[in-house]
Amino acid sequence: AAAVLLLPWQAEAAGGAFAVDDAEVGKPGECKVDSWVSAATNHDVTAVTSPACVVKLGIPVELGGQLQRSRSDGVWGSSGTLQAKVNLIPIENHPFGLGISGGSSWDLVTGANTGGFVNVPVTFQVREDVRINVNGGWLYDRPNKIHYATWGAGFEWNFVKPLTLIGEVYGIAGRLPAAAEDEAPPPNAIREPRTQIGLRFTPHDNVDIDLIWGRNIAGENAHWTTIGLNLRF
Repeated sequence: AAAVLLLPWQAEAAGGAFAVDDAEVGKPGECKVDSWVSAATNHDVTAVTSPACVVKLGIPVELGGQLQRSRSDGVWGSSGTLQAKVNLIPIENHPFGLGISGGSSWDLVTGANTGGFVNVPVTFQVREDVRINVNGGWLYDRPNKIHYATWGAGFEWNFVKPLTLIGEVYGIAGRLPAAAEDEAPPPNAIREPRTQIGLRFTPHDNVDIDLIWGRNIAGENAHWTTIGLNLRF
C-alpha cells in the first residue's frame, strides 16, 4: 500500500518532488529530467528520477516516466510509472489554465501493475510573481482494490530572482486498506493531509535546485527532507 500511495498522481507539479501539479505543458521538442532523494525521520527513504519530453500528437503532449527506489518499514522496493499530460486551456489570455494528466505504475520486482491515476490541475496567475495551483483527481490502489479521490492546492512565489518559495497541501479520500487478522490496522495518516514547503534556487533558466521539508508525504506521520535537481533542455 505504501508504494501505491506514493504513486505520482502528483507527477510533475511545479517540477521535481512537489506534489501539486500545474496546468502547463511545454513546447514540442522540449525535455526535462527531475530527480530527487527524500529521507524521513522514521528512516524511510525514496529516490526518484523522472524524465519527460513534449511531442506533437495533434496537440502538444508531455510523455514521461518515473523510476522510484524506496525503503518503507525496512523493506526495499522499486516501481516504474508511465504518464502523459496535456494542456486544455492555456493560462495566457485566460483567467485560468486547465490541464489533465494520467498514468499507470508497476512493481518492477514482481512486474505487477499497482494502480493508476488521473489528475486535473487548474492554475491561476495571481500576479506576475505568484501562481496558485488547485488539483482534483482519482487514484486506484490495485493491490487493495481501493479507489481514492485526490486533492491538492499549492502556491509558487518568485519573491526574488533566483529564489522561489513553494508550498502545498494535498491528500487522498477513501477507505483504509483491510488488515489481516494477525496485523495491525493501517494508520489513518494515509488519509490525513500531507504538506510540503520548500525553496527553489534557479541559478540558470534550465536548472532548479530544491530543498524541501515535508510532513506525512507517504501517509506515515513522519517528517521528510528532500533535495532535488531539475534539468530542462
